[in-house]
Amino acid sequence: MSDIEDIIRKQIAEHPVILYMKGVPEMPQCGFSAKAVAALQTTGIPFAYVNILQAPSIREKLPSISEWPTFPQLFVGGELVGGSDIVADVAQKGELKPMMEKAVAAKQAAEAAAG
Repeated sequence: MSDIEDIIRKQIAEHPVILYMKGVPEMPQCGFSAKAVAALQTTGIPFAYVNILQAPSIREKLPSISEWPTFPQLFVGGELVGGSDIVADVAQKGELKPMMEKAVAAKQAAEAAAG
């Protein structure tokens, strides 16, 4: 495993909700990232993000790990949810917030157990 792969896997493991995007939530650098951020923000649940424009090695490596070719990529509870259309779709169906809440609760429970 490469160092970059280790970093990506650690980020996904450490954050119950993480979005790999172009730009930052306050200023997305593409329409797809903006759409994913907007869907995430409707939940009111904080999320981590990585600006892949500032991290070219992650931008290059992540698609081979996730088996998803494009950005943004949303991971919830360590699992790939998908890109902007899928994120917007699960948000519209009312499935995104419960998915995120479950991941956050599981992370908090694991941290409490580790104590």
